Amino acid sequence: MKYLITGGAGFLGSNLAAEVLRRGEALSVLDNLSRTGSDANLRWLQEQGRFGFFQAGSSSYDAVEQVVREVRPDVVFHLAGQVAMTTSLENPRLDFETNVMGGHNVLEAIRRCAPEAIVLFSSTNKVYGDLDQIRFRETETRYVAEGHEQGFTEELPLDFRSPYGCSKGAVDQYMLDYARSFGLRTVVFRHSSIFGGRQFSTFDQGWVGWFVQQALETRRAPDREPFTISGDGKQVRDVLFASDLVRCYFSAVAQVDRARGQAFNIGGGPENSLSLLELFRFLEAELDVKLQYRSLPWRKSDQKVFIACNAKATKAFGWAPELRKKDGIRRMIDWVRSHG
Repeated sequence: MKYLITGGAGFLGSNLAAEVLRRGEALSVLDNLSRTGSDANLRWLQEQGRFGFFQAGSSSYDAVEQVVREVRPDVVFHLAGQVAMTTSLENPRLDFETNVMGGHNVLEAIRRCAPEAIVLFSSTNKVYGDLDQIRFRETETRYVAEGHEQGFTEELPLDFRSPYGCSKGAVDQYMLDYARSFGLRTVVFRHSSIFGGRQFSTFDQGWVGWFVQQALETRRAPDREPFTISGDGKQVRDVLFASDLVRCYFSAVAQVDRARGQAFNIGGGPENSLSLLELFRFLEAELDVKLQYRSLPWRKSDQKVFIACNAKATKAFGWAPELRKKDGIRRMIDWVRSHG
């Protein structure tokens, strides 16, 4: 099998690429190395095995087509993109060019040069908008989406908000339509919060890793300035460790005839849901620190709750999360500590 991973030097991309190499399959990576940590991830991957590397962005159609024509992949993981909502608000044109043009370039190159390839796309829960039609109940540490305690299904209405939601949502829909219109074997994953090794978290992307980093810095310097959070800390996501997501992608490839042309909500599920305040309490107990923070206004289009119902994915290709959130956070602590 020949695998092509766009954004293959990113967090999720490097984890998937390492698994391809572990399986002894042929790997090609396309990445422009613009993301924080991508250079380090590329060097790490090169230590894992031999593969083809193309330094280019997916927003260049000529570059994408040249790579697809040369590689003739059997499987494409399309992960390249602009991944932060805050960046999309600061530079919506860049967000559009990176996500919408990049995604469409990949689809067209596959349609023209490798129409039998399996294409898996990393979409986002942000395609469902702010979820302001949902009734939320507030508890001491979190918000609860009433009537959706087992997570949100794919029956939620689409509601693209923010440039990021629009750009990811557009490619999400293009992926599904290219399955209908051209018979491509596309699969869409609407991810909740993913974390794990090879994730170089920043203030606006990768929140679990970012706050793990703040906790470790507080342990080293207890009198440091308080860090900041947006909102009241009761917003909830279901967290999914990278190893579980890697299993998800390969399970869908193995059962592509049952998954093709469909979108799946993918996350840790209700048992792995976590608010910021709950993460802080765990880190304080685990690291024996007292975290001090200041609250900033809510970010635009920040959902109070998103928890994925994974039932559709389980039924279609037999996948469900395995690693518990506490064990995943402990692994994240170890990784951030060793790469700090």
